[in-house]
Amino acid sequence: MPASAPAPVSSPPAFAARAVSVGGSPVREILALTERPGLISFAGGLPAPELFDAEGLRAAYDAAFAVSARRALQYSTTEGAPELRGAVAARATARGLATAPDDVLVTSGSQQALALITATLVEPGDVVLVENPTYLAALQCFGLAGARVVPVPCDEEGILPDALAEIVARERPKLLYTVPTFQNPTGRTLPAARRAAVAQVAARLGLWLVEDDPYGDLRYEGAEVPWLAAHPGAEDRTALLGSFSKIMAPGLRLGWLRAPAALRRAAVVAKQAADLHTSTVDQLAAARYLEAVDLDAHVATVRTAYRARRDALLAGLGDALPAGSVWNRPEGGMFVWARLPEGHDATALLPKAVAQRVAFVPGAPFFTGPPDPRTLRLSFTTHTPAEIAEGLHRLGRALN
Repeated sequence: MPASAPAPVSSPPAFAARAVSVGGSPVREILALTERPGLISFAGGLPAPELFDAEGLRAAYDAAFAVSARRALQYSTTEGAPELRGAVAARATARGLATAPDDVLVTSGSQQALALITATLVEPGDVVLVENPTYLAALQCFGLAGARVVPVPCDEEGILPDALAEIVARERPKLLYTVPTFQNPTGRTLPAARRAAVAQVAARLGLWLVEDDPYGDLRYEGAEVPWLAAHPGAEDRTALLGSFSKIMAPGLRLGWLRAPAALRRAAVVAKQAADLHTSTVDQLAAARYLEAVDLDAHVATVRTAYRARRDALLAGLGDALPAGSVWNRPEGGMFVWARLPEGHDATALLPKAVAQRVAFVPGAPFFTGPPDPRTLRLSFTTHTPAEIAEGLHRLGRALN
């Protein structure tokens, strides 16, 4: 008998439109490129690994297991370990924002907190406002949700409140996403008076505020600026996102969300659908660490090192960048934002820099709408001042 014909095969259904409409992170692609030995990278916004308190964290994990290995290895509540929520609340209260443990949801990094808030608030077609430029992974998050992302005009200090009010009245957005302290990618900080004005716009016109603060502990000079969430008008409408990545270790993947009760409860349900809860053992170890170690003293050590690295970068930029370039002087955080003269394209210049074994991140991917191709972001945290000086020497050879 003749062999039977093979059964017809149909292709599986197509991916969701959001999965193919949002591209990968150019920053992550550049980071992969810069892993080659001997390359000095100003590209990644990474904490310095030699400053991690590895011994203190190892002891904290040992303590978590010693107290109750069964609990450390078991499922936990979605909201988070009470000890860690209490520690987060105490630190927030000490920074001037009265917070109770029940106000806090522990998340798998502050990136998850942003994803949960987006899942809770944003439907396809909703308008989301952002600073321009802004954090790249936030643009990915909003893009996956199907939002229409609209930039708010900014100057060297951040959001212009009058322009924000005009856009809110015209576009009727669902939320404003902002990194007001040592912003990624620009390093700028929104002044207190503008924060108060933004809170009033949100209260008067009806707007959720999402305040992302991964860098606030890394201040090297100048006075502390209260959180946006602490200003009148923002109390019942601000989701404050925080992280332990920059002050303990990013590999822990521990962040937190402080939000009004109804929004927080909705985020809890979204988190249950995402991962049930954040790693129990990591939460308990972090809580033990915060109990046993003076985190503020550790952060002071990190600040001292980063301040010297920032100063080394600023001191050498004049020789490294083409004549006519401009850059800012951030009071903290991890980034310096620079703009090359007319006629330059930072993306086109990146391969020349890599050929000289140095790297940076072009600014274009951080923009919503038409980018400024002359811009670039320089991170100063992962190299010593001597290495930074050598990296700037290489960058000067590439760009000049």
